[in-house]
Amino acid sequence: MDSRQIASFVVRFQLTEIEKETGKKHWRIKVTHVQGEYETLFDTVEEACVFMKEMAEDS
Repeated sequence: MDSRQIASFVVRFQLTEIEKETGKKHWRIKVTHVQGEYETLFDTVEEACVFMKEMAEDS
């Protein structure tokens, strides 16, 4: 394993909706893997984290 391996991500959050009754916020989360120049969208932080973990492990 190369100890100098780097995986970089840019994470952007865009507010898409606020529920009037509850005040709950809904987000669109865009994750860009810098080295692979690959982008994908998620609805939850948990999904985004799973993606980043998988990409870092595959790098």
